Amino acid sequence: MSQIAPSILAADFNRLGSQIRELEENDVRILHIDVMDGMFVPSISFGMPVISSIRKESKLFFDVHLMVKEPMRYIEEFVKDGADSITIHVEACEDVRATLQKVKEQGIQCGITLNPETPVEAVVPYLEMVDMVLVMSVHPGFGGQKLIPETLKKVEYLAGLREDQNLGFKIEIDGGVNHKNLGEVVSLGVDIVVAGTAVFRGDITENMKIVKEVMADAS
Repeated sequence: MSQIAPSILAADFNRLGSQIRELEENDVRILHIDVMDGMFVPSISFGMPVISSIRKESKLFFDVHLMVKEPMRYIEEFVKDGADSITIHVEACEDVRATLQKVKEQGIQCGITLNPETPVEAVVPYLEMVDMVLVMSVHPGFGGQKLIPETLKKVEYLAGLREDQNLGFKIEIDGGVNHKNLGEVVSLGVDIVVAGTAVFRGDITENMKIVKEVMADAS
């Protein structure tokens, strides 16, 4: 069954600790953490101090998504501060293979992702190296965007390739997923669904109840 990975980019940082605890109480196992550097994407979010701080209080799996130019510079520090998985952008690295290898050397999971306008073929050379492929279904850097329907073709392609070549990577999707399109997304073969406003806007417990019902029906 697919899993939900709430993105703290949409959380209320005045209540971040209590909101993470509420996620744990609702059987969430993965926390998605978007790191933005103001260079690869226009926005700046948060970095090592925030991850280190919440790591002390949470046993959730930290799925760290680096929207960062040349992320190799920071991998060791993010691992030290509590990342369980690091996902890098194929567009952001001078040497993608070396960057992924650097993540793997730290003993954590590694992922690769691509922007909506980047052809899915760009990540194919690395599929045997990664634990996960993240399909960006919106332009990275901003929350609250609508899902770009064409990106779902990448999910279908990756799911088919995974089956044909007997590969073990998981498929994650990030951007614009809500209660209305969640069922369709899961049915295409997505293993991990990143959701921000769909989880954090309003009552988290009630939102998670709806999410779990939809995902169960679609699986």
